[in-house]
Amino acid sequence: MTSELIIDSQPNEVTIALLEDKRLVEFQKESLDTHYSVGNIYAARVKKIMPGLNACFVDVGHEREAFLHYQDLGSHFLSLEKYVKQVASDRKKLPAVEKFAIQPELPKDGSIDKILELGQEVMVQITKEPINTKGPRLTGEISIAGRYLVLLPFANKVNVSTKIKSSEERARLKQLIQSIKPRNFGVIVRTVAEGKRVAELDKELTILLDSWHDCITKVQMAPNLPLMVHEESGRTVSLLRDLFNPSYEAIYVNNNTVYKDVKKYVSLIAPEREEIVKLYKGDVPIFDNFDVTKQIKSGFGRTVSYKRGAYLIIEHTEALHVIDVNSGNRSRGVDGQEANAFEVNMGAAEEIARQLRLRDIGGIIVIDFIDMGTADHRQKLYEKMCELMRPDRAKHNILPLSKFGLMQITRQRVRPAMDVIVDETCPTCHGKGIIKSSYLFTDIIENKIDYIVNILGMRKFQLFVHPYVFAYINQGFPSIKMKWHLKYGLRFKITPSQSLAFLQYEFKDKAGNLIDMQEEIEENN
Repeated sequence: MTSELIIDSQPNEVTIALLEDKRLVEFQKESLDTHYSVGNIYAARVKKIMPGLNACFVDVGHEREAFLHYQDLGSHFLSLEKYVKQVASDRKKLPAVEKFAIQPELPKDGSIDKILELGQEVMVQITKEPINTKGPRLTGEISIAGRYLVLLPFANKVNVSTKIKSSEERARLKQLIQSIKPRNFGVIVRTVAEGKRVAELDKELTILLDSWHDCITKVQMAPNLPLMVHEESGRTVSLLRDLFNPSYEAIYVNNNTVYKDVKKYVSLIAPEREEIVKLYKGDVPIFDNFDVTKQIKSGFGRTVSYKRGAYLIIEHTEALHVIDVNSGNRSRGVDGQEANAFEVNMGAAEEIARQLRLRDIGGIIVIDFIDMGTADHRQKLYEKMCELMRPDRAKHNILPLSKFGLMQITRQRVRPAMDVIVDETCPTCHGKGIIKSSYLFTDIIENKIDYIVNILGMRKFQLFVHPYVFAYINQGFPSIKMKWHLKYGLRFKITPSQSLAFLQYEFKDKAGNLIDMQEEIEENN
């Protein structure tokens, strides 16, 4: 299996698509105005103590106060708490963690009001984004993640990923890390560290220790709270850190700045794979070129079709996600209803496993498969779903089918589920149901070009139109496109875009910023 990462960087947002064998399996969109905060570390203050919940609310600067439960404080919270107090009390000298006297582990059955008090300064890390009406979720067990290792201050132990099956390799990695890590620091060895040399692991451990030192220095010098003292890597680099593997065929980026950042990161973690990072310079939008736009439009939405007329209906509620499997208009097979239901369900399992990753659906998921009377078929469907979900990085738990034909899945929810609206509002009538004559469409566009060139004085810009419109203005000799270039100059480009509706168009300047030239919505009389 080969994987390709397609990064579409626009002035207002960055969109990332992961393709496995040319098929879209993960899709992330991040506005440049808002950033993901999972992994960020804060110096913050306790705002409310809730003894009944055995939890507290902490001000980390978000719109809603963050939630910290006693069980999430971590076994080494007493050491972290004492160390933070020492750091905050002396702004000239930074105490060394290696010489710090480790405190007893936090009791598992304790009360939060015995550990924390109102207004107390705490060092916390976000584990879950704000979702719906809930604020961020916090932990007191600080960790700084790298590609091969995860650094845990005050843990003083080494754990190796259970996905590394070789006992010899596990023992080698554990002994290696024990020999190079400083005292009072714990390390988790990630799966991708398997087979790595000591020099590579030592280099990353040094980088993680430097990050921790920078983090504590900010805590020491914090003028007022709350203050973010460590920011998780950008979405592009985070995805690369978690997903990068030797099967990557290419990473395509359409923005030179992002291209340099990605290439720098890849050269740091895998110098021998640096050449797979490529700058996309085509005129066609990058997602159109790699067939991502079409897969987005077909893969999101309430109804998702898959094999031979069968389809899924995906509904989201406040409490859970419900997926209904339908056979659609497919005819009954020669082997009867049972064989037909089994075939539809097996195809549905494949698509559902993909949809959970694609939309990043978390929480409780209930799947209503087509009823099957054979116990062997139900067991095979359960085993198939477990197999398909195995590559999923999110923690999950799958239960066998109930007697009602329902399968229940719980999947780790870190961020809100990806919800991409694929229905299009008519860009020409703005929902009124009446449009100007389509015969005049090219005249309207020409008027806009004339305005941009002769009134705004812009010569270099780009016009995006639907592929059908692009084909129309290119037909014949001389074509409409040729006439426009002869009349207004050759410096502007006309490009087909699959993301646009039939009679929709967009103008962008040479920097890629949208030029607002759409028709104004007329007031209803």
